[in-house]
Amino acid sequence: MKKLVIHGGRRLSGEVTIGGAKNSTVALIPAAILSEDPVHFDGMPDILDVYNLQLILESMNVSSTFQDGQLMIDPTQIVEAELPSTAIKSLRASYYFMGSLLGRFGRATVTFPGGDNIGPRPIDQHIKGFEALGATVTEANDTIHIVAENGLKGAHIFLDMVSVGATMNIILAAVHAEGVTVIENAAKEPEIIDLATFLNNMGAKIRGVGTDTIRITGVEHLGSETTHTTIPDRIEAGTYLSLAAAQGDGVLVKNVIPEHLEAFISKMIEMGVELDVREDSIYVPKSDKLKPITIKTAPYPSFATDLQQPITPLLGTIPGTSAIHETIYPERTRHVPELNKLGMDISTEEEGIIEINPSHELHGTEVAAEEIRAGASLVIAGLMADGVTEVTNAEHVLRGYDRLIHKLTMLNADIQIEDDF
Repeated sequence: MKKLVIHGGRRLSGEVTIGGAKNSTVALIPAAILSEDPVHFDGMPDILDVYNLQLILESMNVSSTFQDGQLMIDPTQIVEAELPSTAIKSLRASYYFMGSLLGRFGRATVTFPGGDNIGPRPIDQHIKGFEALGATVTEANDTIHIVAENGLKGAHIFLDMVSVGATMNIILAAVHAEGVTVIENAAKEPEIIDLATFLNNMGAKIRGVGTDTIRITGVEHLGSETTHTTIPDRIEAGTYLSLAAAQGDGVLVKNVIPEHLEAFISKMIEMGVELDVREDSIYVPKSDKLKPITIKTAPYPSFATDLQQPITPLLGTIPGTSAIHETIYPERTRHVPELNKLGMDISTEEEGIIEINPSHELHGTEVAAEEIRAGASLVIAGLMADGVTEVTNAEHVLRGYDRLIHKLTMLNADIQIEDDF
């Protein structure tokens, strides 16, 4: 196990460049096995999830190399094999292999995925989609077996709830299905557009991504001819924007698509942060005289659930009480008691509602990162606090943030990774 050791209280300034989107990456890598040619990606984030996905690929005789954001995957010698349960259980997004294996072989066996514990995240909508396409799904001993004995057939699928994972998984399975598949009430996230762009460039026929109705016309063959550049990570960008407003003396956040952050940017401006939003970067000046706000998380393009934790330490610097209404994962509050250990004043008396009161002085202590975004909020608070903060379970944070130590060090932070014995 690893821990992050932070010597807080230092003001931050300079530039930070955002990496490729984690939530695209974890779908793009499984999608690569649908190709009949080697696949090349650029702008991939250097995060633990990539290395875990490489282990899963290796178990299927799919070779890959990853260096300086360049990822090459060669699925030309792929074989069906049992996937390594350790890697599967370490990240929930490994469930995208259900869709890609089903699309490639007409069957898939995947250990029930792990990842962050942020409350119930059932995969019933994924299963509903696979069954609509003609597959039979059974579950035993935490393992899901999916078989389409008569092949996959296009279908009309209405998702009972907006689900990024189900939308992506159904796309991955449907690209090789016979006929036309229509997904209604589909998720609209930019990462879904990124996945569809990659697949379309390989010969898929996917239309309507970014709207609530997606049409997929099945094709027999997919092949890679170009390098796919992953979109910037809007959650990483929002995390650094929050940190810059809370502890910065002027920070330029580069490689950003501002349109992907409109709800988040509007809330920062509403609280009084004088952001300079440029074409592909955002400058955050030193921020003071901020005012409290109320945030409500909801599916894209609304305020992302993944950004409610990173913005929480910033809200604690504001005179008056701010509130976050978490409508997607009401139980996503595991960061709250840890932030309170650092001196914040946060209450969660009503499920799904987080109230943040002013914190006049934060002090370093030992806290635990229970999931990626909770860990990010602890890192931000630790950088703001006086003294030394130790964030245990650091692997959770490193799963989702590209070259975290390097980037924070370049902003004048004092942070290291150490073994946690």
